[in-house]
Amino acid sequence: MPAPLNGEEIPLARRRQPPQPPRPSLLGRLLRLLLVTGLVTGTLLLLMAGPLRRWLTPAPVAGLNARLSADGRLLGHFPYPELPQGQLVAISSDLRLQPAAAQALLAMQQAARADGVDLVVLSAFRSIALQRQLFFDVKAERNQSARDRARVSAPPGFSEHSTGFAVDLGDARQPATNLSIRFDDTPAYQWLAAHAHRFHYQLSFPAGNAQGVSYEPWHWRFEGSTEALRLFEPAQRLAR
Repeated sequence: MPAPLNGEEIPLARRRQPPQPPRPSLLGRLLRLLLVTGLVTGTLLLLMAGPLRRWLTPAPVAGLNARLSADGRLLGHFPYPELPQGQLVAISSDLRLQPAAAQALLAMQQAARADGVDLVVLSAFRSIALQRQLFFDVKAERNQSARDRARVSAPPGFSEHSTGFAVDLGDARQPATNLSIRFDDTPAYQWLAAHAHRFHYQLSFPAGNAQGVSYEPWHWRFEGSTEALRLFEPAQRLAR
């Protein structure tokens, strides 16, 4: 067996190192650094564009130091337009709704009466101006923070009542439960829970809802038209 070759005995051709690529010039290295830096900076700006835009945009409600969340909510509430006055119909002397919602509500009240239940409408359409009073005036009277107030009342421009599709309901035979969680112990609420969907009415804020709004067994919205479904689709999507 031949003796192993040592370093001096390796042929010159096999001892050569592989050719090294030429080192980039200083200018090349600088351009590469600028390219990488630009890509990183651009990526960061894209990631921060949404949050920066939200914080640089003025607060959506005057007098309320709160910003919109990524999905457009303010303190848990989605934005809603005010239905023009001419598109409302009266359901009583001082309560109005969008026509399809009004027709379904009257049919629902009639069906409930046939079952011995008297549904009373406590509130229906509210203008944004009225919602502003309800939010800020009561907030001041009760010494509430904006977040606490928003758990029980939407900021102006963010109330389902302004659409003409939402109502607050009570039991005419148990008025002490009006606008109270105790309403869910009444025959009126139990009837609604069993039958409201037949009339396209949906409980807006069930217990533990994803919007973070307090449980409101009295607050129901109409979802029986294309327009209503479009308005309430973001809330429905969040609830799924």
